[in-house]
Amino acid sequence: MDNFKMIAKTMYGFEPILAKELLSLGAMDIKEGTRNVSFYGDLGFMYKANLCLRTAIKILKPYRSFRINSEEELYKNIYALPWEEFMGVDDSLAIDATVHSEIFTHSQYISLKTKDAIVDRFRDKFGKRPDVDLDFPTLRINVHIEKNFCNVSFDSSGQSLHKRGYKTATNIAPINEVLAAGMLLHSGWDGQSDFLDPMCGSGTILIEAAMIACNIPPNLNRKEFAFEKWKDWDESLFEQIEDSVLKKVREFHFSIKGYDKAPSAVHKAIDNIENANLSEFIKVERQDFFESEKEGERHLHMVFNPPYGERLDIDMPVFYKAIGDTLKQGYTDTDAWFITSNLEAIKHVGLRPSRKIKLYNGALESKLLKYQIYPGTKNRNRIEETFLEPCIDALSILFFGNWSTLFKIYLFLFPYG
Repeated sequence: MDNFKMIAKTMYGFEPILAKELLSLGAMDIKEGTRNVSFYGDLGFMYKANLCLRTAIKILKPYRSFRINSEEELYKNIYALPWEEFMGVDDSLAIDATVHSEIFTHSQYISLKTKDAIVDRFRDKFGKRPDVDLDFPTLRINVHIEKNFCNVSFDSSGQSLHKRGYKTATNIAPINEVLAAGMLLHSGWDGQSDFLDPMCGSGTILIEAAMIACNIPPNLNRKEFAFEKWKDWDESLFEQIEDSVLKKVREFHFSIKGYDKAPSAVHKAIDNIENANLSEFIKVERQDFFESEKEGERHLHMVFNPPYGERLDIDMPVFYKAIGDTLKQGYTDTDAWFITSNLEAIKHVGLRPSRKIKLYNGALESKLLKYQIYPGTKNRNRIEETFLEPCIDALSILFFGNWSTLFKIYLFLFPYG
């Protein structure tokens, strides 16, 4: 079976993670781009990529590329392509366009012009035109224009790959499944420790964490992929690929737990976990993180998406201070990661992050932050609170008379306290 070029689209900041995923699956000639990674593989690998990639949004199969300097040139080039090799007059199509050009400025107009060229070709050749179906077309075509260069590709995925198929219930501010998986992989989560999402909402991070821990393909629960309607669809090959990846599922010997203080969120998380067939691996409790302590003595890996002020009414400085206080006082020997788009609020955590990774949560620029709470931090905090802090307070009044200067010195001396 011949290899061909494919392009996996992803979110900003996940390109190295996606490239690593592709390498582990067996892709060839992998090249990172901006929000995409190109690679080579055969038809079976295209099926495998759609099933197994956690940080991909779509898998595109490039078809043709050409230069254009006007809408008329776009129409002529699209019209000239033999679309009847890929679909019939009774089939349907959909066009997705992205445009980065001074010549062409409206992606919707490019979609319309592309559609016109294709259906006009069918009408001229067969006296009948295919229909447009934006949701479940026979053929979904991707048109990408960069300056005056046009790339035409076939979308093998259909609906975005973040739509895993397990989520039926969501809370107020649900996290995208691809974003959740990328955060987990950035954090180094590999299923070799206990895991906690202390603000789990509808359970997306928990589900993605369990699938990574057990090496379960993320898109196993999807109802369909676009390639199932292609003329070269090979169902037996797809079933072979599915069987082969399921044989690589592994056992998990630690705990995955989620907290949320809202009963409705707990119920939604439990429903979604059941839909993903992961109830045996994940436990969800109604619990306020700020009133909790770490269970057991083993190392804990924590990843969460705190509520953010764009959509929820929260006093951010107080909220983020409570996150830092809870980590310091109750969660020693923990690697805690969380994402936030409130870059001002980070200052109130009272801990120094050991890593900062720039990501986007939707359109919001965000930071994925890592806080390492070392073993013994809790005891040190008590010493500081009972002895060191009063001493520093007295010294500040005596020598500095300046609380802000003192606070900077204190953070320098005790970055984790």
